[in-house]
Amino acid sequence: MTLAELILPPSQAHRALMIAAASVVILAAAWIFQALGYEPCELCLAQRYAFYLAAPLAALTAFLAGRSAHGLARAGFALLSLAFLANAALAAYHAGVEYHWWPGPTACTGGLTGPVDVNDLMKALNSVKVVKVVLCDEVQLRIAGLSLAGWNVAVSAALAVYAALAARH
Repeated sequence: MTLAELILPPSQAHRALMIAAASVVILAAAWIFQALGYEPCELCLAQRYAFYLAAPLAALTAFLAGRSAHGLARAGFALLSLAFLANAALAAYHAGVEYHWWPGPTACTGGLTGPVDVNDLMKALNSVKVVKVVLCDEVQLRIAGLSLAGWNVAVSAALAVYAALAARH
């Protein structure tokens, strides 16, 4: 078996199973980082949706390919490609928020906007339950210089290309 056949096997079912396996591994890695104390922010959690969708969709695509339903399998690969492409865009947005290139969602970015009245702040503190908020604009972990959002851009884009190529073959 050549390296090309290992990376892009001739069987549509095997290609789909590789995407399913990659999705499960990525989710497992995210859960392991979380167990190690790296709490995900709102945008991090949203980026997991593509992988939650991809694992069963890729398994269904593998099943359809195994049943010689190649047209439906191609549609499955196309949907996978679109999901990963959208996730790459969301991860790129998140990476931009981390680098402060643009503002992030107000629910998970730091800093106060405008003047604050101390009396109003004290009243609010008496009526609000304090919860830990993980900020979307602060990087908790960098690996080889990239934040996890940055790595998600690369991985999601690669999986989008892989699924698109699998749909064409």
